[in-house]
Amino acid sequence: MFPIRDHNPSGRTPYVTYLLIAANIAIFLWALPLYDNARALSQFYYDWGFVPARFSAGENPAGLITSMFLHGGWMHLAGNMLFLFIFGDNIEDELGHLPFAAFYIASGIAAALAQYASGPMSPVPTVGASGAIAGLMGAYLLMFPKAKVDVLIIFVIFFRIFPIPAWIVLMVWFGMQLINSVGSSSLDGGVAYWAHAGGFLAGLIIMVPVWIKRGATQYWTRTEGHPPHPEAKYPMAKTSIPKVTRRK
Repeated sequence: MFPIRDHNPSGRTPYVTYLLIAANIAIFLWALPLYDNARALSQFYYDWGFVPARFSAGENPAGLITSMFLHGGWMHLAGNMLFLFIFGDNIEDELGHLPFAAFYIASGIAAALAQYASGPMSPVPTVGASGAIAGLMGAYLLMFPKAKVDVLIIFVIFFRIFPIPAWIVLMVWFGMQLINSVGSSSLDGGVAYWAHAGGFLAGLIIMVPVWIKRGATQYWTRTEGHPPHPEAKYPMAKTSIPKVTRRK
C-alpha cells in the first residue's frame, strides 16, 4: 500500500519543492562514491548527520539541518522524494515560497528533536528528509483532509490503484509511526519512528494559524475538506485478474 500521487494540483509553480528535490538528489549523487567504503560513509554520516550523543555534548548543532539532506540509499531517497513531490507543492501553494522553506526546515528540526528525546545519548546518526516531509503530511491533513490520494495496492501477483481520502492515508501512516515508536528508544530497525511522528505533529501544529486565518472549520465547510480548486482526474489502472460472476 503506497501513495503515488494526489488529485490536488497547485495553483502556482512549487519552486521550493522542486529545489529541495534537486538538492537532495544532487547531494546523494555527490556522496555516492562513499557508499562503496563503509568507513568513509560512517564518517560522513557522523560529520553531517544528526548524532544525539554529539548534540548532548554541545557538538554539531548544524546536524539538525544538514541531516535532512542525507539519505541511506536509493530507496530511501526515492521514497522521500516521492512523498515530498506529492504533498509539498500544495503546502507551498498555501504558504508561499519563502514561508514554505521556513516551514520545511522547522518541521525537520522538530522531527530531529523528537528523535533526540527518545535517546539523547544514542551514537547512531539520523539522516533523511522524512521528518521534514512528515511535517508536510501533517499540514496536508489539516488543510485538505478529503483530498483524493491515489494509493497503489500490491497483493501477490496483481496491483490496483485506488483513490482514497487523504485523512485515511495520512492517519494510517501516522498510526503506524506511533505504534512502532512505542517501546523504541532510538533507531528501531534503522527507522527513526519518533522523528516521523514528531515531524507530523509539528507540521500540523505550525499550520494551525494558517488554517484559522482561512476560517478554521468554516474553511472545511466551504471546501468540504477538498482543495479550493478543481481536482485532477487520472485514469485508474486495471487489474489483470478476471472477474468471476455468480450463477443463479
